[in-house]
Amino acid sequence: MNFKEKVYDWKNRLKDRHMFTIIIVLIAIIIALGLFIYKQRIQYRQASENSYNMAFYELVDYVDDVEAYLAKSLISTSAEHGAETLTTVWREANLAQVYLSQIPISNEGLSNTQKFLNQVSDYSYSLSRKNINNEELTDEDLDNLKKLHDYSIELKNTLNQLSNDINEGNIKWGELTKKGNYAFAQQVSNVSKQSFSNIEENFHEYEGLIYDGAFSEHITKAERKGLTGDDIDEEKASQIAKDFIGEDKIEEINSNGLSENGNIPSYSFNVKIKDNDNMASIAVSQKGGHVVYMNYDRDVEAETISQEDANEIGKDFLTKKGFENMKETYYLKQEGIVTINYAYHQENVVVYPDLIKVKIALDNGEILGIETTGYLNSHEERNIDEVSITKEKAKESINKDLEILGEGLAIIPTEYKTEILCWEFKGKVDEREFLVYINAKTGKEEDILVILDTPNGTLTI
Repeated sequence: MNFKEKVYDWKNRLKDRHMFTIIIVLIAIIIALGLFIYKQRIQYRQASENSYNMAFYELVDYVDDVEAYLAKSLISTSAEHGAETLTTVWREANLAQVYLSQIPISNEGLSNTQKFLNQVSDYSYSLSRKNINNEELTDEDLDNLKKLHDYSIELKNTLNQLSNDINEGNIKWGELTKKGNYAFAQQVSNVSKQSFSNIEENFHEYEGLIYDGAFSEHITKAERKGLTGDDIDEEKASQIAKDFIGEDKIEEINSNGLSENGNIPSYSFNVKIKDNDNMASIAVSQKGGHVVYMNYDRDVEAETISQEDANEIGKDFLTKKGFENMKETYYLKQEGIVTINYAYHQENVVVYPDLIKVKIALDNGEILGIETTGYLNSHEERNIDEVSITKEKAKESINKDLEILGEGLAIIPTEYKTEILCWEFKGKVDEREFLVYINAKTGKEEDILVILDTPNGTLTI
């Protein structure tokens, strides 16, 4: 059958009523399915728009609350009311961050908004704790609150203007999720563009705000105090790694390149150890060429070295590597290998932030690992303040049932990444040991740790 005959045959079949009905039904099904999918997409898009709109309006409401309560905090004279007001600021700023994270805008101004809300949240929380402890806010505290309030007014006005763009139908959230900043720039009004431009331009006035909050910019961007020296290249880093491990122990070394994403930008290497064919890893900082960590494992058949001897081996090793005045604190022992925490000592004060961990094999005392991040981040010679609270006065703040076994001065880190000089008391109650830290300037109880003496080591929680 040729092509022409096939066409005539197909026409004849269409004349058959049954075949015609089937085709009509199929076309109707296809059209109905298309309309259903289109309607579903419209409904989904509308639901998404509604969800984004709700998140945005919630953000606006919470930012309005932040501005209002910051204003109240500036005129409050009661510690009790001040604590209540600042706690509300902390809560509202946290909730604002939740809704901000649900909005599909990567605009620089809203990125700064996230940073600002972090700062407001943590700073208001730290000041509320001051008020709870009946401490007066300093002039610097109030000045910082004033700066935060000024910025909150600007942010509030900008978000309200953006709200007008939404109400006028200028902003389509769906397009923002696909096209990002370009769509944002196309959709918002000139007034909103200017408002966001002002936020971006003026934020530098506020981002350097100095306070003891967990997200404080001066802390997160601070120079790592123990990371001294000039930048080095990969070849120099490789030689430092060889010298640290010992070239006579190395069969082969391979570079993984420079990693800039970690806490300390470093060159990392894989090292094949002679004799036992084990692989070690080591990282050397780009700045200054400091060993950030070194680690390798091997089987330890028998423990012939005591914990006391291991402590001295680690201390001698640190001294030879240039880490002076380090003293063992706590340790963990597993499968014939002990990991010891060493803290820096200055003028008979234990400086806990300057911490180094050393891993030692208990069969022959070989150093299997070291980690220096805490030390490199924090180490410097401190100007240790005069002690305002005597040791005897500090003891008055301790539970009377605590049998004191040891005492001394210590610098401890806080949750806000600051440091506090304290009296450290090691004691026991009902056969359970504790460490109690009393602020050496205020007499306030700063922290309590439980000492766990386990078969594998001495730990704290």
